[in-house]
Amino acid sequence: LEKKYHKACEFFKKHKTRIHYAIYGILTTAYLTVTIAACSLNFQRALPLFIVTVVAIFFICWDFLIAKYEHKIAAFFSPGERLLERQWFWLKWLLCTVLVITIICWLIFDTAKKGSRHLISFGGLVMYVLLMFIFSKHPTRIAWRPVFSGIGMQFILGLLFLRTRVGFDVFNWLGIQIQAFLEYSDTGAKFVFGEKYTDHLFAFKVLPVVVFFSTVMSMLYHIGFMQWLIGKVGWIMQIFMGTTPVESLVAAGNIFVGQTESPLLVKPYLPYITKSELHAVMTAGFSTIAGSVLGAYISFGVSASHLLTASVMSAPASLATSKLFWPETEKPTVTLRSDLQTTKGEAKNLLEAASQGASTSIPLVANIAVNLIAFLALLAFLDSALSWVGNLFDYPQLNFENICAYLFMPFSFMMGVDWDDSFIVGGLLGYKTFFNEFVAYERLSKLIHSREKGGSMYVNGVKQYMTVRSEVIATYALCGFANFGSLGLVIGGLTSIAPSKKKEIAGGAFRAMIAGTIACFMTACVAGMLTVPVLEVPCSILLGNAFNFTDFPANSTELVECCQQLFSSVHHSQEIFLGGNYSLSSWKGCCQILDQSSFHC
Repeated sequence: LEKKYHKACEFFKKHKTRIHYAIYGILTTAYLTVTIAACSLNFQRALPLFIVTVVAIFFICWDFLIAKYEHKIAAFFSPGERLLERQWFWLKWLLCTVLVITIICWLIFDTAKKGSRHLISFGGLVMYVLLMFIFSKHPTRIAWRPVFSGIGMQFILGLLFLRTRVGFDVFNWLGIQIQAFLEYSDTGAKFVFGEKYTDHLFAFKVLPVVVFFSTVMSMLYHIGFMQWLIGKVGWIMQIFMGTTPVESLVAAGNIFVGQTESPLLVKPYLPYITKSELHAVMTAGFSTIAGSVLGAYISFGVSASHLLTASVMSAPASLATSKLFWPETEKPTVTLRSDLQTTKGEAKNLLEAASQGASTSIPLVANIAVNLIAFLALLAFLDSALSWVGNLFDYPQLNFENICAYLFMPFSFMMGVDWDDSFIVGGLLGYKTFFNEFVAYERLSKLIHSREKGGSMYVNGVKQYMTVRSEVIATYALCGFANFGSLGLVIGGLTSIAPSKKKEIAGGAFRAMIAGTIACFMTACVAGMLTVPVLEVPCSILLGNAFNFTDFPANSTELVECCQQLFSSVHHSQEIFLGGNYSLSSWKGCCQILDQSSFHC
């Protein structure tokens, strides 16, 4: 038996590759058979599976062709590359002219038609670029290709996700799937904390989402999927923007992981990167959020699709602002994509990777919990102290939010936020900058829930909720780790990875935080330009708010649409019953606006 066992082992060792290919072939055939069977039974139901399969086959074929025929493909395109290099001088000016004409046409035929708020968003984008240029470390050394291509990439992504039906549906579908996937954490929370775990919503409902997401990410890292995905996104940004492989890979990584985890992807190369590259690495961390906390914000009630879109759009924006704020003045050492190897996890198998992921989330969960306890307590104390100071001058309403609101109000207005809402969004930006984005998103979620519940928009002259447009822009503006708490985290984390760069890290971290903040603001401006106006509140609430004042409101598209909806709803009935969702003042107001016949009025 022992001899036969050794012979079998030798046979398997000798034909190891063939056996692996045979197993992979059997599994692939079984998977394709199941996919075809599911599609033949009900194609609509199996559509997500079909799309995932097609995308997977495309990228597997792509990787195979690149690995085997990379040199031949490069040789095939080299004549065209040489031609572009020879004709680049006049082609550059031609492209600039086309770009300027395209922007002017877009502003005339699209942005201007949407209203003044969309034009203000465009003006805000230009303002932020000019501010970054004025306060740049080396204004005369700026390479404009990464800047304009980064903003262009941001705009194209925004156009795809916010304007095209396919892009919007895809990201909306992804958001719904992620939301449904994250709800599986409730099973573990329910078992550990009991049936009434939702009584302590944040501790027992939100924080377990972070643990679950961290576990899943660790498993995806172990099988190599995350490295592959980050590599593909980084390659696209490197080709499109002309940035170096290190900064492109870190920027791509920050879409999915945190600001201290993404530099680990390029850990061996950090001691050799330039000051500008180091600044880009830090900026990318400040301008995006980690996938683990993304789940927590979704569980607050913030739109999952907008959070996903903001994370993706801010990656090229971070490189654009970084190269504008701290241009490259040295020669990068790592320049070839083939030279870059991403680090892998230490887990031996998938179960160990899952366990490591859950264990890794413990400091993160504890950090979130203690920071919120400390910051909210500190905020309450500050508000109380400021109210006491304000009371001395007959202004007891003075608090930290009001000070931040006045400080950030111009910035929020230039993103395209309604003037009435810019004060509220300014306060949220203050919470995010001086405390953290958790506090800001928690406040934003309360405003969203207030709008969804309805009721009066103003109580004692204080606005209770914002318009949907303002909520969307605020979601994009807050989607980043750029705050003073993260500043210490980045300096400590990067210094431990690359001790030789300690001085450069400490010297450039604050500039990187500002650049990350501006990157989020620019993403919000693009969202403001491209967001399509929607009906902000239910018609019954809109009409009630409009006609419950002594001054008759000016006609607006929303009022007319709601009045038309009100009258069309009773065309099928011989009798009209007042009350319900609509008040008598709403009927009277609509009669005056639409001048309806006596049958209705």
